[in-house]
This record gives sequence, structure tokens and C-alpha cells, in this order.
Amino acid sequence: MSYWPLLGILLVVVGFALRMNPMLVVTGSAIVTGLLGGMDLVKVIETFGKAFNDNRIIAIVWIVLPVIGLLERYGLQQQAARVIRSIKAATVGRLLLLYLAIRQATAALGLTTIAGHAQTVRPLVAPMALAAAEEQHGVVDEQTTEKVKAYSAATDNVGLFFGEDIFIAIGSIVLIQQTLATYGYNLSPLHLALWAIPSAIAAFLIHGTRLMLLDRKLKRGGK
Repeated sequence: MSYWPLLGILLVVVGFALRMNPMLVVTGSAIVTGLLGGMDLVKVIETFGKAFNDNRIIAIVWIVLPVIGLLERYGLQQQAARVIRSIKAATVGRLLLLYLAIRQATAALGLTTIAGHAQTVRPLVAPMALAAAEEQHGVVDEQTTEKVKAYSAATDNVGLFFGEDIFIAIGSIVLIQQTLATYGYNLSPLHLALWAIPSAIAAFLIHGTRLMLLDRKLKRGGK
């Protein structure tokens, strides 16, 4: 067995550590992995094309983005921020913790596309979190603004990533099952989904703690 294709993983780690463009990093590592795995360049490109064609749900983005753009044009972010400002108990941490619970629960039911960065984080979650920060701590500087945005995006990632594997009829479960089967581990999708629950709970507790610590840091005026 050749371990050279695993260099693709190292490229991803190094690329992210150097803060390079994620799309370029992932694409480059995929090409390197394919070449080291014995595929020629044409075959690698063909594989990319087949994967894109098989997952045509990607095309939904071209429908969602104009709709989100129109909603933002007519004040969606401002209305979302106004709603949060009217809730005195709302803080950045509490708001994002609620979103984390909703995102993880819906992903566990297989509803992975009803939320996301384009659909909810940019037009709703991030503006609401910023409004909560301003309501609690006054005008926030650019560094704090970017931190709140980053936590908003990270919350969506954590909720989706650790929630979707609880749903047995999803591609990631099938991928894990087939990969393990090649090494002689025959596990059912239900078995894998059940063992994803402890990971989801741990992710919720860990990221939830980070969100509460973010509230404390913002209260102290830390950056």
C-alpha cells in the first residue's frame, strides 16, 4: 500500500496554516492526491467534472444568492438587527448558542441546506450577533466586528459538521461506511450514526463554552 497520496492532507494543513485561499488549497491538494494515487491529470479533471455533475445541488447557489441580495437590498440585515436590539437579554454568545442548537438539530434530521453561510449567516446571524454586541457593549471596533463574524461562521460550520452525521441517509455516512468496509470493518449506517451522537454532544459543549467565553471577553472589552 502506498502512503504517498496522504501528502494531500499535509498540503491542506500547510495551506490553511499559511492562510492561503481555501479553494486553491483544497483543489491543489486534490490534484496532488490524484496524481500520487496513480491517476493522470486528465483523469483527475474528469473526476472533478463527474463530482460536480453528480452533485447538481451546487447550482442552487445561483438561485439563492440573487434572492439573498434582493432581501439585503430591501433591509433584511437592518430589520434583523432591530429585532435583536429589542431583546435586552440577547448577547452574542447566547444568540450564537441558540443558532448552534438549531443548526445541529436540523442537520441531524437531514435538513442540511435550510441554513448556511449564504442563506443565514451573512444576511441574518452575523448582523444579529453584531447588533447584540453593540447593544451590550456600545460601538465595537473593526477587530471585534471581524471576530463576531468569524464566530458566527464557525458556529454554522460546527453545527452542520457534527450534526449531519447523525442522519443515516447522508453522503458522509455512506462514505465512512464504504471506506471502513475496504479495511474489513463492516458497520451499518445506523451504527455509525449512533456513534456520531457523542461527538455531536461534545462539539456542542466545547463550542458552546467558547461562545460563553466570548461573551465574557467582550464584556471585559477584550479583543
